[in-house]
Amino acid sequence: MSENPGKAQPSVVDRANFERQLAELRAREKAHTREGDAIAAARRRLPMVEVAADSPLLGPDGPTTLLDAFEGRRQLIAYYFMWWPGRPAAEQCEGCTWVMSHVGELAYLHSRDITFAVFCQGRNTAYGFADARTSYEESLRYRAFMGWTMPWYSAQPSLESLLTGRQPGLFHLVCYLRDGDRVFETYWTERRGAEAVDYSYALMDLTAFGRQETWEDSPADWPRLGHATRTLGGAPDWPPLREERPIGRPTAQWPRIDAGRSDDLGTPGTGSTTESGHCH
Repeated sequence: MSENPGKAQPSVVDRANFERQLAELRAREKAHTREGDAIAAARRRLPMVEVAADSPLLGPDGPTTLLDAFEGRRQLIAYYFMWWPGRPAAEQCEGCTWVMSHVGELAYLHSRDITFAVFCQGRNTAYGFADARTSYEESLRYRAFMGWTMPWYSAQPSLESLLTGRQPGLFHLVCYLRDGDRVFETYWTERRGAEAVDYSYALMDLTAFGRQETWEDSPADWPRLGHATRTLGGAPDWPPLREERPIGRPTAQWPRIDAGRSDDLGTPGTGSTTESGHCH
């Protein structure tokens, strides 16, 4: 997979030298951790803004509301999933697929009175809204194809108000607090802020070669494998993407294809595409 296999690697030193340099880095890591704790403390002291608790959503059982999405818990974290209406699974957002593929066990959130849910947007930055119910049903079939089990809604009926002042179509992570029948927004982030959900990139960052993406500050001749969230094939090849307008599939789809799952979303076409799959 590397453009220069066997060529680029860290220098070899003795154990004492290795531990000395690691200790120097560890001091920076600890400072980074403490700063993260301080930022989290400041986040807990942010004010909040009220949002309409009766903001309409679409759920698997029909129309519902933002308040209902709390499932009776005190807090709600909503991930706003980009959607390309009328497009097959292979063309759906690799970024949102990357984020959701890291969401598994929710019991720890529930133990802190927090619900996690996906709010499908019914659009992305490249394509406007389609029929809300049709787009939602397509997204539910994508959820089933991926094997995800988290609560899944469409926020399309109230997207403009729920994301007021922000650009709909990007992925957003938004935190809400419920006070009885009133709902307040307490925090939001977007783009790389969604890495809060990720562990794959976090683990890659611990390795010698990192994420192996072009933007990283790495030594000369380090492997550069391009876009990690969309690839041209599955294991064992995982051919990287180098085109400016990548094709292929969101990476996490390939094991589902290998397992024989159908990615038919009920759209005009299914399967791989020769068009750009980027949603953002």
